[in-house]
Amino acid sequence: MKIAYFDAPTGLSGNMIIGAMLDAGLEKHYLASQLGNLRLNVAVTRHQRGNRDIQSQVSELLEIRKTKRRGLAGTYFYVNVKESKAHRSLSDILKIIKQSKLSATVKQRSVLIFRRLAAAEAKVHGVAINKIHFHEVGAVDAIIDIVGACIGLEKLGIEKIYCSPLPNGKGKIVHAHGLLPNPAPAAAELLKGVPTYSTGIRGELVTPTGAAVITTVAEFGEMPKMIVEGIGYGAGSIDLPQPNLLRLFIGEAELPAEHDAILQIEANIDDLDPGLYDRAIAKLMKAGALDASVQPIRMKKGRDAVKLEVLCRPEDKKKILDAVFTETTTIGARLFLVARAKLKRVVRAGQKISYLGGAIKQIKPE
Repeated sequence: MKIAYFDAPTGLSGNMIIGAMLDAGLEKHYLASQLGNLRLNVAVTRHQRGNRDIQSQVSELLEIRKTKRRGLAGTYFYVNVKESKAHRSLSDILKIIKQSKLSATVKQRSVLIFRRLAAAEAKVHGVAINKIHFHEVGAVDAIIDIVGACIGLEKLGIEKIYCSPLPNGKGKIVHAHGLLPNPAPAAAELLKGVPTYSTGIRGELVTPTGAAVITTVAEFGEMPKMIVEGIGYGAGSIDLPQPNLLRLFIGEAELPAEHDAILQIEANIDDLDPGLYDRAIAKLMKAGALDASVQPIRMKKGRDAVKLEVLCRPEDKKKILDAVFTETTTIGARLFLVARAKLKRVVRAGQKISYLGGAIKQIKPE
């Protein structure tokens, strides 16, 4: 399974997330062509929109360049745009996304992120979500940051996303409403339930747009076990005492199989009519066993016997033991909690498909 880990020692923003993916191999032309599906009617800061094709317009809208932050190289992503309509409602934004020709996955994820962002804005402003009119976050650059991040995750084939704990900066934030506490109220709302920590760094380290994206798509914690195949660095806009870079690791999960623990129950039996074992196995399966089997063994004094082995979930122990003692002649059983590695299984159209990570390993009729 292909996974990604965002390492954010100086925080993150929407443009830093895209910058890191571009640095890790996302192609600029692909990103521009996909963003062209939004058909945004905007003017770039340096040139007015003319009769150029959509991809050319979007390419001109995007500033992508290699740069350095405190001596370390990364990719800077920025949206050069000025709008006549600075504020947009959530319904305006969702309409743009839903009416585009983007993939269903990109649309669905983008809508989830914007709804999450709108809910946070509504909470801190004390209004209904359908009354929210976005300011900075509703401008074209935020639409491009959010949709662009979803395009990048899909194109890079990332199936699961992780992120480090996020830092909070010091000082105040200049906002359309005036000076705000740091982190901004919307960002703080979005970061509820996420591991964060204080720093001595002055400046806005986690923006509402960046918080909306990462808290929608990622799990937080330490870097998971993975075989790293690519690394990208997304450069932030402000100069900080340490390199203002979001680092992205992309690779394969080291242990792609699923893991759990099950109960193994065993009993040695030497006095049950052999014709009754099929019945006993059927009763055990009906009681909730994951599997049941018998195998011939040789016991003390040269006696021929059978070892019954049953696998079940720990919570089904009582039901299975009841069945073992009811359907067989044993007066005792051994119990072991055992680790199990298993392929992920999905049933589609009457077929049971088994996956190892993202690769199909078996397809069988269900």
